[in-house]
Amino acid sequence: MRVTFCGVRGSTPAPGPEFVRIGGHTSCVAVAPDGGAPVMLLDAGTGVRRATELLGTAPFRGTILLTHLHWDHTQGLPFFRSADRDDAEVTLAMPAQGDPRAVLARAMGPPHFPITPEGLRGRWSFVALEAGHHEVEGCEVLAAEVPHKGGRTFGYRVSAGGRCLAYLPDHGPLGCGPGPDGLGARHEAALALAQEADLLIHGAQFTAGDARLAADYGHATVDYAVRLAEAAAVVRLVLFHHAPDRTDAEVQAIADAAASSTTVPVVAAAEGLTLEV
Repeated sequence: MRVTFCGVRGSTPAPGPEFVRIGGHTSCVAVAPDGGAPVMLLDAGTGVRRATELLGTAPFRGTILLTHLHWDHTQGLPFFRSADRDDAEVTLAMPAQGDPRAVLARAMGPPHFPITPEGLRGRWSFVALEAGHHEVEGCEVLAAEVPHKGGRTFGYRVSAGGRCLAYLPDHGPLGCGPGPDGLGARHEAALALAQEADLLIHGAQFTAGDARLAADYGHATVDYAVRLAEAAAVVRLVLFHHAPDRTDAEVQAIADAAASSTTVPVVAAAEGLTLEV
């Protein structure tokens, strides 16, 4: 699989010269199971706009898997040019919680936005996804519910060609609260998704000093991500969903500190980074 990071920030975009190298767009990861053009997108924050660069003049014909419906994972949808065209064919799947088109329209529609999902050009299908195993664009996808505040949230494990990646951008420890060590108990679903994955893409918006704030928002800390990677025996950990006020230098310092604390290879996600899995 070829994995390209199109947007790596959490919460809100981060423009400005101090955020250029890591990038300021919010969550979106493009997956090409055969190494060609991407046919699967994990989340559709503002970074989904960069997926158009990977497709060139071709329309997007594939699936967008949303982990949940918070703004930083959906706001790029109406600005994804490769999908908003007459010859596009898009399946948009999200954790089941009612009619998916209607749920999305709560944020994407008047008075919050000029058009509803029906206003997107091309052939769009909206799918309410349940937890479990699914066949998606030639990949085996395991969807599992993980703790995160503010709506049903999934993590995904994507497998193809004997390789797999785990995608957990937004999830907190069991109960979304830090334990005595500031980390909190690992959730069985998160551990199962990450188990022996070739690549674990995990949220890194909060550090140990932010443990209480992380719990308030239903997130884990960087230390938790490292310990999860160790417990799951992953091949490589990618720190993702960086805080919007964290500069390039600060993100790199956090990644370097994490890497020095473990034998698991650790890298910081940056816009444009492409990894072969």
